[in-house]
Amino acid sequence: MNEQAIRIEMCEIGKRVYANGFVAANDGNFSVKIGANEFLCTPTGVSKGYMTPEMICKVDAAGNILEGSSPSSEIKMHLRIYNERPDVNAVVHAHPPYATSYAIVGQALTAPLMPEAVIFLGAVPVTAYGTPSTDEIPDNISKYLQNHDAVLLENHGALTYGDNLLNAYYKMESLEFYAKLMFISSQIGKPQELSEAQVEKLLDIRRKMGLSGRHPAI
Repeated sequence: MNEQAIRIEMCEIGKRVYANGFVAANDGNFSVKIGANEFLCTPTGVSKGYMTPEMICKVDAAGNILEGSSPSSEIKMHLRIYNERPDVNAVVHAHPPYATSYAIVGQALTAPLMPEAVIFLGAVPVTAYGTPSTDEIPDNISKYLQNHDAVLLENHGALTYGDNLLNAYYKMESLEFYAKLMFISSQIGKPQELSEAQVEKLLDIRRKMGLSGRHPAI
């Protein structure tokens, strides 16, 4: 995809994030790596549901503005991921209600409940709280980056990343769906977890699929 096509895709993903209620008002941010030292990112103070391609900012690996207005104040978090995970080309940060609720109570999503969640997400940890726009969040997520493609940010939200923007966004959708099912099933009764043998069979399926990214169980 050329740069303009990526800008358009970012706006389309912004509409999905907003329409699905993963963010409110001007919340959330995401970015895409387009070169060794160039990254497109969402602007600060703009609703993700109403962005246009020309609003998208461009920064370098140090966070310096190369084009456009001010990028999200949380660009440091994105750049840390790109620096420590060369395989990552896109990052999505949002506040999906169910997943964020688990982040607020400090509960990781580790129970193997559904085949899809086991294969594509695995266990999702909770990072320690960090003040937005500071180095606290990048520092706190760092230890999880090599083994996870999705994390919960304590009292903050959720963070997913992948080899392209659509895949990073799909992980956010999958994370929220997993959290929602976890919550609902907990209201009905005690969720029935898959056995170790069942989980291992699912992980073998993941290996055979040759999926990109990192997984905590592999």
